Amino acid sequence: MACMKLGSKSDAFQRQGQAWFCTTGLPSDVVVEVGEISFHLHKFPLLSRSGVMERLIAEASEDGEQKCSICLPDIPGRSKTFELVAKFCYGVKLELTASNVVYLWVAAEHLEMTEEYGEGNLITQTETFLNQVVLRNWKDSLKALQTCDDIISYADQLNVTKRCIESLAMRASTDPNLFGWPIMEHGGPMQSPGGSVLWNGISTGARPKNTSSDWWYEDAATLSLPLYKRLIAVMESRGIRQDIIAGSLIFYAKKYLPGLNRRQGANDSNSSARLGPAGLGVPPSEEDQKLLLEEIDRLLPIQRGLVPTKFLFGLLRTAMILRASPSCISNFEKRIGMQLDQATLEDLLMPNFSYSMETLYNVDCVQRIVEQFLAMDQITGGASPCSVDDGQIIGSPSLTPITTVAKLIDGYLAEVAPDVNLKLPKFQALAASIPDYARPLDDGLYRAIDMYLKSHPWLSESDREQLCRLMDCQKLSLEACTHAAQNERLPLRIVVQVLFFEQLQLRTSIAGCFLVSDNLDGSRQLRSGFAGSTEGGWASAVRENQVLKVVMDNMRMRVSELEKECSNMRQEIEKLGLVKGSSTWGNVSKKFGLKLKSQMCSAQEGSVSNQNNGSGKIEKVKDGQGKHKKKSSPDG
Repeated sequence: MACMKLGSKSDAFQRQGQAWFCTTGLPSDVVVEVGEISFHLHKFPLLSRSGVMERLIAEASEDGEQKCSICLPDIPGRSKTFELVAKFCYGVKLELTASNVVYLWVAAEHLEMTEEYGEGNLITQTETFLNQVVLRNWKDSLKALQTCDDIISYADQLNVTKRCIESLAMRASTDPNLFGWPIMEHGGPMQSPGGSVLWNGISTGARPKNTSSDWWYEDAATLSLPLYKRLIAVMESRGIRQDIIAGSLIFYAKKYLPGLNRRQGANDSNSSARLGPAGLGVPPSEEDQKLLLEEIDRLLPIQRGLVPTKFLFGLLRTAMILRASPSCISNFEKRIGMQLDQATLEDLLMPNFSYSMETLYNVDCVQRIVEQFLAMDQITGGASPCSVDDGQIIGSPSLTPITTVAKLIDGYLAEVAPDVNLKLPKFQALAASIPDYARPLDDGLYRAIDMYLKSHPWLSESDREQLCRLMDCQKLSLEACTHAAQNERLPLRIVVQVLFFEQLQLRTSIAGCFLVSDNLDGSRQLRSGFAGSTEGGWASAVRENQVLKVVMDNMRMRVSELEKECSNMRQEIEKLGLVKGSSTWGNVSKKFGLKLKSQMCSAQEGSVSNQNNGSGKIEKVKDGQGKHKKKSSPDG
């Protein structure tokens, strides 16, 4: 830390209890009371340097007494600063540093220690030292700014606070690698004018390492919240990048909000400091933390992606715990909604901190965040209907965020479903908030619904059917269909739909396998003249054909099993009297809107059969009264 030495006399001040005495050999003729401390001094050194002391001594001496007493109750810096002022008046040696220069300048202005009362008076000395030494150095400027906290009103009158902040902002906004900042000032190796590292005053030729743009975060975090806000405002006006500003705010918040570090399991001793210039080892009060949260909300940039989503969730969780203002909580929810696709399932699992404790997790908050995401997605044009074919999205890459959010919400629904206090309307509202086109497959939604049904066995049949309508049976994978067909928790009507679509998927897969097999056979005949040169390729094709035939056999067996299940279910339905007449199964199909798709499937199978007849290998796929048969004829 830079310093400037003043005075030449040896120290003649001694303290005895609550009193200071000047041991110059002459008896004291004036007592100056500063708070609880009394200074036994001499009139002449004081009145020769200070206009205020001159007037006060004159007023106190009007009664004719040789020894007088005066009081200075409001001197900036109180007794500690006045001690240094008195030493300056006596010409005693003292050092001006970044830690006391602001106190001394403000006290000198208060006592009117101008050039009229002596050349090189204290005002001139302190102002010169501040401008020419302190403000040219990052560490000294920071230290001087920290001392402004206790005397902020006086420092603002002299523009000391503004000068220190502008000095810090200028250095923070400049590339530190250009001028060697802050390597020399952070206790690192000294540098020569050419930039090489100095060791014991001798250039080593080594170059210092580059410094990142976040080098000033830790120093800025030592400032009190009012001064830190002013520093950030000046930095923004100087055009510092928003991501750098956001990084500093994150560092500051993590230091003074213990809840953010506790969530990550960190044990940061700095988090126990109070929101002030000097940490006293006590946790910040809830009011201080609440105030900081609201200020962080106002200062954080609104751009998407500048602030990590996990950190935003931490702020939101802390705001709920501290009962921050509704507007503050709402703003954090909106920020999260803008980048919900970057969140994880762990982020969404926020406990319910309300007194009612209706549910284990805060489902309402997640609902609001999802609504905000969908609103922003509509504004940016990212959300547009698309089609789903074979489990893949057909659309632009802009649909990726909403598809990610759909998968995230399905996973969240599965996590909160076991909560017995979670009401059906809340579960349905959150599940239905995701558009249909955002889910390529409904497997995740089916898993969540199944877990909810398992944890809520008392639901009525109508509620179960209403819940299951959230998923589209046509968008279930073959594995999910197999599980659903054997799921006793699902309503009978949903099971019938699942069985039908599973059978339809199997028939379509078998038809596709026939086409692939025929194409392989035709390709082999077409290239039979080149068998000698492509022997390895034909061997591979034969193996693939054999694998396809095995898959087809497995599918046929599965279709046979499904047809038996459908037949048994039809008999059960007829026994229950749910459907009457000989056209029972046809009515069921019509009731579920499946007849048209069944006819389309039959037409597709006929087309496949015709193609197989033309290729020389006849394989027909029929659907007659729920039974599948295969006919083959020898090659012609």
